[in-house]
Parts: sequence; structure tokens; C-alpha cells
Amino acid sequence: MGLVIPLHPRFRQAEGRKARVMNRGARPTIRALACVGALGAMVALNACTMFERVGAKPQPRPANLDPVIVRADPSPESEALTRYYTRLQSHLLAQDLLRTGGGGVDTPYSPDDVARNFERIAFYNEYARGAGLRASNEGPDILRRWEKPVRMSVEYGDTVTEEVRDTDTRVIRDYAARLSRITGHSISLNERNANFHVIISTEDDRDAIVERVQELAPGIGSATVGIIRKPPRSIYCLVLTFISPDTPATYDKAIALIRAEQPGLMRQSCIHEELAQGLGLGNDSATARPSIFNDDEEFALLTSHDEELLRLLYHPTLKPGMSLNQARPLISRILNGDPGQI
Repeated sequence: MGLVIPLHPRFRQAEGRKARVMNRGARPTIRALACVGALGAMVALNACTMFERVGAKPQPRPANLDPVIVRADPSPESEALTRYYTRLQSHLLAQDLLRTGGGGVDTPYSPDDVARNFERIAFYNEYARGAGLRASNEGPDILRRWEKPVRMSVEYGDTVTEEVRDTDTRVIRDYAARLSRITGHSISLNERNANFHVIISTEDDRDAIVERVQELAPGIGSATVGIIRKPPRSIYCLVLTFISPDTPATYDKAIALIRAEQPGLMRQSCIHEELAQGLGLGNDSATARPSIFNDDEEFALLTSHDEELLRLLYHPTLKPGMSLNQARPLISRILNGDPGQI
């Protein structure tokens, strides 16, 4: 399989500004979502049984019980990241950033604004393909999106808590359904035959995550592996997108990586942005407002403006493989409600 990796991570430079980059082999260390049910209750039950039976003869463990998972305490590195991201979220909120309202009367936009921002976000790559964090100097690319149904799966590193697992699984399931309604495309959380893999993990899961990504994408480049293996704390989530040689204008796989050390709103913000970028909105624009596809951190969650971008991307009039020049007159007609010759 050939692949295109316009990396889209979210990251912060010089402790202040942010930009973005676009094996089950690790079975003991990373576990799929289906394995995590009721584990907290199991640990509590075992603890109660232990105290009630002090002095009693130990009984063999029933063979049909799921294994009890005991997680090690987080490493100093992981704890330091948790403190850093907690402070960062508080700092952003104190500046009235990370807004969750989706826009309002203070953030008007016109069809021309949407068209301009769509061109920049859907047709340009922020980073050169396969070159890590090297900025792209290329001109407009072709329109790319998914044609096959998007089936998302969620995997967690062993060190991720039950609370994070429960919360993020619910967020991703609801968000996938919302993305499907917006685009009219089939998008769902479905562990079977997944082609969009969302992996949430801590720094202590790093080796297993590298192995898992290489299992999912055997041809991944060394520059990308290097970012995954040792990301700076300024990168707190990213998405990798892949195409098939037979259909270079459509995606057939994506992998989103999200740091679990982040507090709830920042993790949800990563989920909203990386999953939307993985559908084909791979760039950012400084003029996009209200939008999560902007480096200013003003909005944490998908906005009404961003929904317009997604509707455009999956509008049946626009076709994968179209150049910007081919798509531009159609975009104008769609946004202005004039079908013209469409």
C-alpha cells in the first residue's frame, strides 16, 4: 500500500503558540476497547472479598473470570505532562480561549469566507508528505476524502484510566454520529473492520504505541516514526492519513494519536479536530473563524463554520481528485444556492 502522510498534529511552540501537523503485536501493553468493561468493579469486588475472608483457606480463581488489570503508577515523565497540560488548559480558559459554543454573534461569516477558508483547508497541506514537521511549500493539491464507509475503533494504552476510557469512548461515539449527520457519509464507531484507528495513550505506553502504529501501517516512513516515538510535549495529538495507489484521491485508512495526560476539554478538542482533519480537512487557516482549523486556540470544539466546511467536502457535486480550479466555481454555486449547470 502507498501512503500519504500530511501530518496534522496539534502542537505549541515556545510554550505559547500552537500549530498542527497533519502491533496488535503489543498485546500485553495496549488493549482494544472491547476488553475494558467492568474492570473497576472487578477490582473493588476482589478487595472486599479479600478482607472478608482473612484467615480462610485461599480458593482457586474461577477459570471463567476476566483477568484483573493492575496498572502501575504513572512515571515522573507522565506525571509532569499531566501537570503541564492541566496548567495549559487553565491558562487558555482564563484568556477566554477553548470556547465550546460553536460561534455566535461575535463571529459572523459569509459564504465568501467559507469558500476562501475551504480552499485553504481542503486543498493545501500544512506539512510536506512523509517529511515529519517540515512545512509544505507546494501549491494546491487535489480534493481528497473518504468514499468507503468510515469505521472508527478506539484503543487505549494500558496505563489509561477507566474514567478516561469511559468518557472518551462516549465522546467519540457521539462525535462520529454527528460527523455522519453533517457529511451525509457513513461514519460510525465500529470495532469490526475498522479503518480509522483512534489511539489514546500516555507517555508510559510509548513503545507499545510505536509498535501498534507500525503494525497498522507497515510502510510508514522513518520521519513519522520518529515523531511518534519521541514527540515533544508541544505535540499533544496528531492524525495520519493514508491512500491506496489505486485510488490516490480517496483515503482508505487513518490513525489518530491523542495524549491521555491532557485534561478533559483538551482531549475532547483533540478528538474533534483530528477526526475532522482525518476526513479530509487537513490544513489550517489564520482567517478561519469561528473554527478549530486555526492556530489561535479560540475554539475547542467543532463550530457551525466547520460544519459548513465538512458539508462542502462531502457535497455530491464535488468529486475526489478535482483540482482547485475545477472545484472553485462549483463551491461558489453550492454556497450561494445557485445550482447553475450542476
